[in-house]
Amino acid sequence: QAQFVESGGGLVQPGGSLRLSCLASGFTIRIFAMGWYRQAPGKERELVATIARPRSSSYPIYADSVKGRFTISREDAKNTVYLQMNNLKPEDTAIYYCNRVGYSNWGQGTQVTVSS
Repeated sequence: QAQFVESGGGLVQPGGSLRLSCLASGFTIRIFAMGWYRQAPGKERELVATIARPRSSSYPIYADSVKGRFTISREDAKNTVYLQMNNLKPEDTAIYYCNRVGYSNWGQGTQVTVSS
């Protein structure tokens, strides 16, 4: 059974940075496109960024709201996906989740709060 443990969230001031990690278990991420998603209070979960499988010619995809500020990466040997978030804004406040692209079994997520 696929499981995800997201970590690295916290409280940060506007303009600050955080690096999220997602440790997957129960499967190998090497054969999947992986993604980061977020859900803000009162809103639906939305896609933040995706990264293709290794040796794919596809580039990472980002939501317009995070382009140029967030970077998704993967370390298949550690079955881990990362999200580097720079120049954080209050509207980035949400619970952040990772998952295989196209799947809907979610972990607990990690809370990111951007506030002064």
